[in-house]
Order: sequence, then C-alpha cells, then structure tokens
Amino acid sequence: MNDNRINVLVRKLSHYDESFPLPCYETKGAAGADVRASLGTGESLLIKPGERVLVPTGLSMEIPFGYEVQVRPRSGLSFKTGLMVLNSPGTIDSDYRGEVKIILGNLSNIDEVISHGDRVAQLVLSPVTQAHYIVSEAELSNTVRGSGGFGSTGKN
Repeated sequence: MNDNRINVLVRKLSHYDESFPLPCYETKGAAGADVRASLGTGESLLIKPGERVLVPTGLSMEIPFGYEVQVRPRSGLSFKTGLMVLNSPGTIDSDYRGEVKIILGNLSNIDEVISHGDRVAQLVLSPVTQAHYIVSEAELSNTVRGSGGFGSTGKN
C-alpha cells in the first residue's frame, strides 16, 4: 500500500478528553478526518435558532508550511440537524498555533445540542499555492463568459 500521508503535529490541550481519538478517518477512502467537541465530560452546548458558537476541540496543530487544514461540515450532522460549519471551508493556516475551534451555526428553527464527544466537523489537509498578484495596465483576455457572474451561465 502506498502511504502518501503527511505528518501534522497535534498538541492535546489541558481540556482535551484523553478518551477521544485524534482526528481520524472513518473509512479508508475518506478525505476528511472527523474532529470532536471537547466540552468536558457530561457537558453540552445549546445552540438556539440563528445563533453561532465556537466549539472547542481541545487540540492545536503544527501544519507543515505549504499546507492548510480545511474545516468542513460533516454531511450527517448537516442533514440530521440544522447545524452547519458557517465559514465552510474554514482555513487553519500553517502558522496558526492556537486551539482549533469550529464555528457552528444553527440554521433551523429549533434548539440544537452539541454534546461532549460529538463529531462536529471534518478536517482536510490541502496544499497551498500562494499567488503573486500583478497589476496589469492592459486589458484582460476575453472569454465567452466575460464579466458575467452570479448565475450568468444559466440553469443548464
């Protein structure tokens, strides 16, 4: 088996529940590693309709330079509840060393609850290419789409 994994150093913070696995892939072909809410044993977080909260994970990371970790919603959580990762995909930059917290918003019209240990998001390691933005005095090249946006390509 070809192992193309890249090491991401993880630090367990003082409130991390040692009974939890580190972020992990639930299947062999999974792109995202599930991360859990670390609230404290028996604790939960009530999220009212329209409210947004920061959910602690109890983890900080050292992501290799040239990579980011994207925070994405878990499809099961989004389907079964009104909870969404609001800044999806969120980015954890390689130079950030603080706690990874998940921004969840309740888009439903009922209260939702996150309990200690719930899988709240998935983390995807992705390469980053930084652009060099250059001012152009010349016209930009033409395309069929041109400057059309926000639905300009139709419904096909």
